[in-house]
Amino acid sequence: MGAATEQAGRHYAIVGGSSGIGLAVAKLLVARGDRVLIGGRSPDRLSSAIATLGDQASARPIDTGDRASIAAFFTDVPALDGLFTPAASYRTGAFRDGDVDTSEALFDAKFWGQYWTVHAALPLLKQTAAIVLMSGAASVRPIGAPAYAACNAALEGLARGLAFELSPIRVNCLSPGTTDSDLWRGRPAPQREAAYAHWNGLCLTGRPAHVEEQAHSALFLLDNGNMTGATLFCDGGYSFR
Repeated sequence: MGAATEQAGRHYAIVGGSSGIGLAVAKLLVARGDRVLIGGRSPDRLSSAIATLGDQASARPIDTGDRASIAAFFTDVPALDGLFTPAASYRTGAFRDGDVDTSEALFDAKFWGQYWTVHAALPLLKQTAAIVLMSGAASVRPIGAPAYAACNAALEGLARGLAFELSPIRVNCLSPGTTDSDLWRGRPAPQREAAYAHWNGLCLTGRPAHVEEQAHSALFLLDNGNMTGATLFCDGGYSFR
């Protein structure tokens, strides 16, 4: 019996599951027979995602910058086998600018949002559950925006700390590089193409990742019972070049 068959019928929550990597993970889970609760801030995106995912999925609004909203998201939710937290909306900038929105607000959105999401979900997580946080490859190879690099590194440290404290619940972190996602596709073509060309010269694979590649990486961390306290870099070799 294969791993997918053995794990079918489990329950997962994905905060940030209405688009991008989160939605791609939800599709993989639903396809193998699991149930998924997705969350996001846009009602339209949530409705569209549910139309795609079908009856095995449900959706609730959530604002990870509001702890009351996070608590409401997890109200009356069945016991969870896994949690994935790719939701974040933020801006980056130079340290010299001294801009609160690209420093403190960035941490509020990306670090504290995931921190308090895990905290709210904890009473629902089975002892065999897995948590996957999401950082970014700038954690180990920054090329600007120091607060962004520090935030990603903090998330990877959080995964290690939580893995120790919450054991036997497993906690890992996915660290993606530039990914050809809805986020980039929604930007002006010249801006996107310039960013991709720059990235292609920095990584070893010579291209951005596909959303599905990131999703399979997240699924591996959710499923592999011997992985905890680790950061998985799905970045085409960018982080060590």
